[in-house]
Amino acid sequence: MAAKAKAAAYAFSDAFYNGDSAANPKQFDGLEKLITDPSQSLSMGANGGQLTLEKMDELLDAVRPGRPDVIFVSKRTRRQLSSLRRSSGAVLETGVDQFGQHVVYYDGIPVETDDNIRDDRTVGTSTGASTIYAVKFGFQNGLMGIDNGGLQVEPLGSLETKDATRTRIKWYVSLVLFRQCAAAKLSGVLA
Repeated sequence: MAAKAKAAAYAFSDAFYNGDSAANPKQFDGLEKLITDPSQSLSMGANGGQLTLEKMDELLDAVRPGRPDVIFVSKRTRRQLSSLRRSSGAVLETGVDQFGQHVVYYDGIPVETDDNIRDDRTVGTSTGASTIYAVKFGFQNGLMGIDNGGLQVEPLGSLETKDATRTRIKWYVSLVLFRQCAAAKLSGVLA
């Protein structure tokens, strides 16, 4: 059961960024599909490019009103961002979150890494590109997750052909982006 719950969490995390209901009707649209406004979809160039602090600031400025609540990046991009800050003479701020985990901040905004943010996207003639997401959360103002009854565990009973039992885990969940200006993405970030 623990393994199934972990698999459900991993599937949600992957769909959070990469979900595409057109390709898989059992999946919800993730950030990559939800952010459709051209003013919220920034690019490092037609063929991608190296991350710059100016582009990071432009990404943060695209989220309105105010500032994003979080920046989502791949681990590779977090390393690039740390290197950029060190080479500029500044360092990323660090702290500990409410769960006791080490957190990196960019301009006071938490930078969260996720293994489901891909580093293998193709942009123009370049491969190996990644995307950075800046998000503001909130009901009627930003990005929000919705579900219908929470995670449900349904025991189905013993199997007739094996000495085993079957259990179904169901979770009807989706994302809603109430306002396009509450999220932005920067695509084409190369290593």
